[in-house]
Amino acid sequence: MLGTLIVQGIGKNSVMAIKVRSLIAIKKSPFQEIIVADVEEFGKALILDGYLQSTVADEFIYHESLVHPAMILHPNPKRVLIIGGGEGATLREVLKHNMVEEAVMVDIDKDVIELSKEYLPEMHQGSFFNKRSKVVIDDGKNFVEKEIKRGAQYDVVIMDLTDPYSSEIAKELYTKQFLEKISMILVEDGVFATQAGSRFFYREVYEDVANAAKNVFKYVAEYQVWIPSFGYSCNFIIGSKNFDTKILLNHENVDKVLRLRGVETRFINGKRIAAMLSMGIY
Repeated sequence: MLGTLIVQGIGKNSVMAIKVRSLIAIKKSPFQEIIVADVEEFGKALILDGYLQSTVADEFIYHESLVHPAMILHPNPKRVLIIGGGEGATLREVLKHNMVEEAVMVDIDKDVIELSKEYLPEMHQGSFFNKRSKVVIDDGKNFVEKEIKRGAQYDVVIMDLTDPYSSEIAKELYTKQFLEKISMILVEDGVFATQAGSRFFYREVYEDVANAAKNVFKYVAEYQVWIPSFGYSCNFIIGSKNFDTKILLNHENVDKVLRLRGVETRFINGKRIAAMLSMGIY
């Protein structure tokens, strides 16, 4: 924070400055500095350790892009695990799929969730209070290890963490060793999805995450979406044991599945998913 500006790093030597209208809440949790602010052009924003995570103006682009390709890829995602996702927007998008019976969201920082519940209703839209939601305060790594021990299984696992290069908290969860543990709690036809920051600015870090996924899952797809408030194209990775994205994520099938499941979106549709997967990454 510098006066009335939020100055966030978007690359090793590049920054983006956003003017603050007002500060809504500031708290130092045991894990990170949490800021909720009203910023110019983007409205309410969640900022963790100086990295802008979500804004009301464009969070739907990020969250729809993270959630729906993976959810559509699975034919019947009844149990879904979300690791991270403190503002509740990933949970919101998962719950749009009408066959979901339980969505478990695990976040290490209770303070992020409590501040989001109070100050960011535009983002969570009540998802924390949905009867199909289960919110757990725990380290994602510890939670997954406990789920392995008790033989828990999920149809889809989605990681909505801080970038692999921006937080020591999240760094371990992007490794091959952790993705192997994710694979162990996925059903045989399970699907995994994660955001992986910016390949353009942090190519080596991104490639490490992508290669980890390729070493664990039979089918891996990579795509990217421009997020205005991030100042870069955010990269995403899907891993699947059985489902080839090239076959199932064609635009006709995507629109059909969204319609049958009663999913309403603002950004994602069949043509956009097909375009994201076909255009490649840079």
